[in-house]
Amino acid sequence: MLTCTENILRICVEREYRLPFEQRTPKRYATLSTGILRYLDASPLLERYRGLIMTKPAVVLIGGDKGGVGKTTVARTLLDYFAGQQLRVRAFDTEVPRGTLKRFHPDVTDVVDINHVPDQMRIFDTVNSTDATVSLIDIRAGLLSPTLRALGNIGFIEAAKKGEITFVLFHILGPSIASLDEIADTAAYLGDAKYFMVKNFINNTYFFDWDEATHAAYFKRVPGAIEITVPKLVEMAAEQVDLASVSFATFIANEKQSGAPASYSFVLRGYVRHWLKTIWAEYDRVGLTDIMEAKEPLRPPVGRPRPIIKIAEA
Repeated sequence: MLTCTENILRICVEREYRLPFEQRTPKRYATLSTGILRYLDASPLLERYRGLIMTKPAVVLIGGDKGGVGKTTVARTLLDYFAGQQLRVRAFDTEVPRGTLKRFHPDVTDVVDINHVPDQMRIFDTVNSTDATVSLIDIRAGLLSPTLRALGNIGFIEAAKKGEITFVLFHILGPSIASLDEIADTAAYLGDAKYFMVKNFINNTYFFDWDEATHAAYFKRVPGAIEITVPKLVEMAAEQVDLASVSFATFIANEKQSGAPASYSFVLRGYVRHWLKTIWAEYDRVGLTDIMEAKEPLRPPVGRPRPIIKIAEA
């Protein structure tokens, strides 16, 4: 049974959007009118609806200037993770024209040319209006630094500094000194972004363990940088997921892209399940969900606030 106060909130929202209250997505509450925000500020329901009103849009970039380091693999694990956390996400695949990420997550992914201004507008002009909480961008090899430079030029980095947007960068490193040089190049564009350095063990490589001093010197250039380790997936399991052209979570669930039952190997599904669980534990360790659900202050009411009238419950 709803109280009168709750009913008033429901009516306000339905009048604001001309849609039933239940159909409003959390993202859209960020655009509630000043009158409703003023009402909520004085309402005991504020805490109940605070998360809906205050969630900031989040932009996640996955990239690395070196090719063959498994950027799209990491992007796929992130999309599965966000889905598991019930976060609404949209994705952009910059491997034009066909795309790679889109093959595994076609329902949420669009292929774009990140160098093309209209496509940049398609991504960043809609960050605040999309229903998705997270906008994930899989950056093509060699385009990470140019993309960060463009984001600085259009004012995106500055908006993140002001707290208007949550900006997260997953920098996928290769095992060579060249990847360490990328860290220095990338640091100049980061601003206040959450910076994750990802060691993706796509094969039996060693990540700078032979020279800890060199490793430390580079990593210190980015204060607050956090390392994430993605273990190697058994090759046969990785090949079968690739052939199936489904997400890791769908493969584990033994389903086809259409949702129909599949007949994937029990053993290989077990390897993928264990591998993905390990990666998700890394994302939990660094508090990724909390970062994606970062809040922003309620906008202050305009003009003199009205007297507060207590409404009796029904």
